[in-house]
Amino acid sequence: MKLTHINDNNNPMMVDVSSKDISKRVAIARGEISMSKAAFDIVINNKAKKGPVIDTAIIAAIMGAKKTSDLIPMCHPLFLSKIDCKAEFKVDEKNDLYMIVLEVEAKCESKTGVEMEALSGVSIGLLTIYDMLKAIDKSMTISNIALISKSGGKSGDYQR
Repeated sequence: MKLTHINDNNNPMMVDVSSKDISKRVAIARGEISMSKAAFDIVINNKAKKGPVIDTAIIAAIMGAKKTSDLIPMCHPLFLSKIDCKAEFKVDEKNDLYMIVLEVEAKCESKTGVEMEALSGVSIGLLTIYDMLKAIDKSMTISNIALISKSGGKSGDYQR
């Protein structure tokens, strides 16, 4: 099997997408961060010393999606037409579970997909939450970062 990011000299390369057609591309990724009740309450009550946690995380997610090609070596720079982020709070007091779920949708018209942009956005957004709350809870866990869906392009649609 020939790897797509390795050239004939066995060196890394960025894939040539010049012959591909431009199409509308959409990707949605999601991840979560679990935390203590104390940290969760600070977020819910907007009492974090570093400022509004969710708003800051959403802005960071947007910035992370926009900077994906600067962070991941083989990603093509894309002109993103939309980045939308949503945060959802989940509580299971019976099991002492307090969680924030972050979802990022990235959209563009391009020759290559936006999966990595959506995934990068989620990762950076969740890391921002961790950074803003680490003084309260260093045991927070970031998990389940995954592509939820994608559409457009040669490989077609995907739904988890």
